[in-house]
Amino acid sequence: MTSSLRPHGDRKSPFRSDQQAPNAPNAPNRQAQPGRQRDAFFDNAKYLAIVLVGVGHAWGQILDGNRTVETLYRVLYTFHMPAFIIVSGYFSRSFDLSPRRVKRLITGVAVPYLVFEVAYALHRRVSEDPANDISLLDPTYLLWFLCALFVWRLTTPIWQTVRWPLPIALGIAALASVTPTVGNDLNMQRVLQFLPCFVLGLVLRPEHFQLVRRRSVRILSVPVVAAAVAVAWWSVPRMETGWFYRNAAVQDTGAPWWSGPILTLALFGCSLVLSACFFAWVPGRRMWFTALGAGTIYGYLVHGFLVKEGSYAGWFSHPALDRPLGEIGLTVLGAAVITLLCTKPVQRVLRCVVEPRMEWAFKRDPGEAARGRERREKAEVREARAPSETGEKVSV
Repeated sequence: MTSSLRPHGDRKSPFRSDQQAPNAPNAPNRQAQPGRQRDAFFDNAKYLAIVLVGVGHAWGQILDGNRTVETLYRVLYTFHMPAFIIVSGYFSRSFDLSPRRVKRLITGVAVPYLVFEVAYALHRRVSEDPANDISLLDPTYLLWFLCALFVWRLTTPIWQTVRWPLPIALGIAALASVTPTVGNDLNMQRVLQFLPCFVLGLVLRPEHFQLVRRRSVRILSVPVVAAAVAVAWWSVPRMETGWFYRNAAVQDTGAPWWSGPILTLALFGCSLVLSACFFAWVPGRRMWFTALGAGTIYGYLVHGFLVKEGSYAGWFSHPALDRPLGEIGLTVLGAAVITLLCTKPVQRVLRCVVEPRMEWAFKRDPGEAARGRERREKAEVREARAPSETGEKVSV
C-alpha cells in the first residue's frame, strides 16, 4: 500500500468510491442520499479493509529480521489493496464525464490529494528533513492511491466500451512491469499494475459478490488462506518483499524481463483468490462498525501522519516490539487508531479538506438546475394536493 513501509521509503525506490461504498481509500465519502440505504456488506468490507491497511503499515515498520511478521505482511499485501480497489471499481460503474460526476471526482479525489500531499511534505520538513521538497508529481507514502483512483475513474468510459476490458488491462499491467521508463511521476507503475483490479470491479455484478459469500466458499477459504501463509513463509528468504508493492519494473529488482508478465499474472491470480476469501468472511448484516465504513477515507489519509512520525522519531525501534507481545500490541494499536480516525468527530473536523463542496469553483449545470426546479415543483404540487385528499380545505 505504501511505497516502502520502512522509514524514508516514500520516495523513489525500486521497492517501494460517484456511488460510495471505496472510500479510499477507495474513494471519497458522501452522505447517503435520502431514500437510498447503504449496503452494509460493502461498508463492512471497506472498514475491515482499512483496518488491515493500518495494521499492514504498522507491521511494515518491524519487518527486519522478523520472519513471522513478514509472512503475515506478505499475505496481507497480496489482497488488502486489491480488495479495496475491486470495491472502488465496482462503485465506479456509473461514472461518466458528466459535470456532476467530474465535480465529485475533483472535490473528492484531486483536492484531497493536493491538500494532503502538501501536508505530508510539510510534516516531513518539520519532523525530519528541513530541505524536503514539495512535489505534486511524486505522491508521498499512501497518496499514490488517490492519483491512481483519479486516473482509473477518468478511464472508466473506455473500459465500459471495449469488448475485453479485463484482458486488455492485464496486458497493460504486464507491459508496465517490463518497462522501467514508465517512471515515478504520479507513481504510474502502481497505477498501471493495479489497473486490472479496478477493471475487475467495473465488470463485477451483485451476483458475483453473492457467489463468494456462500457458506461453502467460507469453509473453503480457511485451507486456502492457510496454504497462502505457508507459501508466504517459504517465500521470505527467496523473494523480495518489494514485488508485492507493484511500483517498479522487474528489471529494477534484478529479475529477468520475461518474469514481469508471469509475476503480474501470478500476483493478480493470488490477489483474486485471497480477495474472494476476504469477501467471503465479510458480514452482510449491520455490525457495530458498519457506520465506520462511510469514513474510511479519513482513516486512510490521516493515519499515515502517525506512522511517518513514528518512523522519524524512532518509535518502532523500541526493543519491546521485537517480542511477540509487543507485536500483538502494535497490531491492536494500529487497528484501534484507524478505527478512531473513521469516526464522525474526525469526519466533521476534516470534511472541509477531505470532502469540500467548493460550489464557488464550478459553473452551474443548467440541466441540473432545471431538474432541481422540476423536483421542487412536483414536491409543491404533492404538498398542495395532500390536504385535499384527506378532506381538508385548501387555501389558495
